Amino acid sequence: MSLHWALICHGLITLTIVVSFLCGQWPIFQGTPISSIHRFLTFGAYQYFLRFIGAVFGDRGTNLILSVEYYCCDRPNPILQLIYLAIIGTTYYIIVKTSFSYIPGYYLSEVHRYASSLAVAVGILLFLVTSFSDPGTVKADNVSRYLSAYPYDNIIYTEKECPTCKIPKPARSKHCSLCNRCVARFDHHCGWMNNCIGERNTRYFLAFLLWHFLLCIYGTIAIGLVLAGRLKELQIVHVLTVYYGVDNSLRSLAPYVVQWLLDAHNTQILLMVFMGVVSLLLAGFFAYHANLCLTNTTTNETFKWQDYISWQKKLIEARASTAALKANIAGMTTEGKPRESKCKSFFRQSLLQDTEAIVKKNVYDKGFFHNLYEVVFPVSTRASFLHTKSKSG
Repeated sequence: MSLHWALICHGLITLTIVVSFLCGQWPIFQGTPISSIHRFLTFGAYQYFLRFIGAVFGDRGTNLILSVEYYCCDRPNPILQLIYLAIIGTTYYIIVKTSFSYIPGYYLSEVHRYASSLAVAVGILLFLVTSFSDPGTVKADNVSRYLSAYPYDNIIYTEKECPTCKIPKPARSKHCSLCNRCVARFDHHCGWMNNCIGERNTRYFLAFLLWHFLLCIYGTIAIGLVLAGRLKELQIVHVLTVYYGVDNSLRSLAPYVVQWLLDAHNTQILLMVFMGVVSLLLAGFFAYHANLCLTNTTTNETFKWQDYISWQKKLIEARASTAALKANIAGMTTEGKPRESKCKSFFRQSLLQDTEAIVKKNVYDKGFFHNLYEVVFPVSTRASFLHTKSKSG
């Protein structure tokens, strides 16, 4: 059972590290060990590493590491793309080497040999399409059409010029410092794709997330059926109950079956755990971005709204403090009149102003079906947009 517990501990540690790295900054994890591990992985470990390099190799070593950091983090590069291809290629190769010899089996037909290859190929195709598609680059020759496509809401978007591109900045666009271009309906820059996610390729990005989630679920279930087939073909339950006298109940058989699986098929078990964890992460990412699309919001706009609401709250607090100060002064000069409780007056005014001022008014949210239509059929791909282009040209 030592191998059994070692694999369980390995899976738990891996899951904790992955969740901490990807989700440790979420508000739900604030003040927990997950948040502390996230800070160490994303900042603390790197700072300790830089100090170690500086102590051992001096400034030359530190400058070299900073140069590598600049290349990896502050400019477009294919590193994460190559890592993605390595992960999916290596995972599929291990599946082929360890599991294809049992296909066809008791529960799986031979068609899954070809179905799995097709599923991986579609996933790679979606990855390439998302990586190399135009996210919706705003240029001098199409900026006027994007200006008419997305009106300014005068809350988080106002008329201004892009200081880098020197062209008017359409609403919902953002200049990506990594790609050095303005992108229409900018969502975020995805390092895995080495590309921005914007108006024209959000649909491909969502398809990529959904397909890879389904691919991981398919792989997990398929390997599970392979292992179930091996149990059936080798009659493991029959051997345990008849020859070893184990009680024929799930509670009694489970430890022995699990031990046999970990001894005989530990690689497949690790693959199932890995794909199960990745599928959960992909499900979370897809749900988040799908919700953004169905409410016609982007990741960039989410941060803008957070900044706007935070600024409004500070403004309200300042106004409330000023009103309370004026009320105190007025109370000192007024005698003989019953006054409302200062505390009650303060909270009444503050809550009223908070309700009136901090209301998120997303003018781009035009309903479920319209929002979905805008993602599937972007504005710049429609005939009206192209017709405007030919007229202006």
